Amino acid sequence: MKLTNRVVMITGASKGLGRALTLAFAETGAKLVICARGEEKLMQVKQEAEAVGAEVLAVAADISDAKDVERFVSLAEIQFGKIDVLINNASIFGPGPLFLADYPDEDFAEVIRVNILNPFLVTKRVLPGMLANGKGSIINVTSEAGQTGFAEWGAYGISKFGVEGLTQTWADELQDSGVRINMVDPGEMDTEMHQTAVPDCDYDLARPEEIVDVFLYLASEESAGVNGQRLKAQEFKFGRVQ
Repeated sequence: MKLTNRVVMITGASKGLGRALTLAFAETGAKLVICARGEEKLMQVKQEAEAVGAEVLAVAADISDAKDVERFVSLAEIQFGKIDVLINNASIFGPGPLFLADYPDEDFAEVIRVNILNPFLVTKRVLPGMLANGKGSIINVTSEAGQTGFAEWGAYGISKFGVEGLTQTWADELQDSGVRINMVDPGEMDTEMHQTAVPDCDYDLARPEEIVDVFLYLASEESAGVNGQRLKAQEFKFGRVQ
């Protein structure tokens, strides 16, 4: 799939799924705008993407902070003039595994704040440019825990319920605007976050690079008209739901 000259913004790009998405989109010829809070790992990913020929803007930023969001998106617009695709991937798990009755109040509030504010703030800032261009694709990363409550997944799962509601609401509001917003459940992956959530995991996990097809599809013109949908990445291969 070729996405030459398409500008793709990815949050939480320094590791795990974010890194895999950055490298997958680099292979398509897209121009990349990536961020994460950890600058050292982010710059390593930038170098990896540039090694396959991608043009990459990497900005260390906390995108649950409106000022960092403004700086990040403004730098992207200055360098590339537009944003065609936004992937809201950044999130935190918080403490755990931990029952809600034992969950610290401050940690609960922080996970909810970060995981819901991230996609809200970045989407809100990117939308005016997309609406002016009459097109754009926004992809929010959710979780199975965003539609089913799992014991000991704490505030993370609850925050993903919020992300799903945010996605559905915005999809309804953007209907017929040319801008579409969908969500992807990547399933269980071999990542640092999964190790935190399931420390005694005794079954095989997908690698992040194995589940990027659905994101490439939603970023492409092949998915024009797809809006407000919830897609499972591990059931999606080469443009087809298996």
